[in-house]
Amino acid sequence: MSDVAVTAMAGKPAESEHEEIGRRDFFNAIAAGAFGIAGLGALVVTYRYLLPNALFEPSMNFRAGTPDLYPLDSVTYMPDQQVYIVRTGDGFYAVSAICTHLGCNTQWKPEASLIACPCHGSKFKSDGTKVEGPAPRSLPHFAITLTPDGELLVDKLEVIKAGQALRV
Repeated sequence: MSDVAVTAMAGKPAESEHEEIGRRDFFNAIAAGAFGIAGLGALVVTYRYLLPNALFEPSMNFRAGTPDLYPLDSVTYMPDQQVYIVRTGDGFYAVSAICTHLGCNTQWKPEASLIACPCHGSKFKSDGTKVEGPAPRSLPHFAITLTPDGELLVDKLEVIKAGQALRV
């Protein structure tokens, strides 16, 4: 080798192609990443806060069809509304299908002419009157009216006294 090359190598340490990252730079990079993740999380939470958070539940008023759909002395269960439409000689009334004991869905038993709770054994007459079981009270009745176009309209927000029937 020439003397110029040897003195150049002895005077300066050789530089590597990869620079080593210092301790301070490492912690700065970690901090910047943590602040970036926290900022992104804050943006997501703020965006979710600004979106409407509404629950869309079915209407508490519903049309139950025309009176001629219900034969005399019948009990018809409407599963989507959890209501029984009962037609007797006195008229129509709507009875809740939710047991007053623990909120179970009841079932109409035509062979016994009873509404029965399969969970805890409460039994009710077709008009919702409690017959037996742990239920503390009878099934509530809902207001039922006739619309101008001749359909039954049940209002589940208006609880009425038992015995009030819609005469058609």
